[in-house]
Amino acid sequence: MYAIVEIAGQQFKVEKGREIFTHRLEGDVNAALVFDKVLLVDNEGTVQVGLPTVAGASVKATVLEHLKGEKVIVFKKKRRKGYRVKNGHRQYLTKISIDEIVA
Repeated sequence: MYAIVEIAGQQFKVEKGREIFTHRLEGDVNAALVFDKVLLVDNEGTVQVGLPTVAGASVKATVLEHLKGEKVIVFKKKRRKGYRVKNGHRQYLTKISIDEIVA
């Protein structure tokens, strides 16, 4: 059984027991979260497609940790002008574990 769910503006294919990284979510470590924007549910070949969401479906998850992603280097340069700017960025992430899919 799997579901397509929208979390923090992004769509994820989730299954029970899977751990995923999302943009930073509110909630402490070990807090329970419920996501109601379920776009599709597949239960052993029986597919329910939402218009735009599946009625009565939800995904329950637990926050495992808050962390920062890998550093991304942003380098800007204009040739022949002596203009060089080097910047770094680390995205704030939340690691969650999918506990249950209610369809």
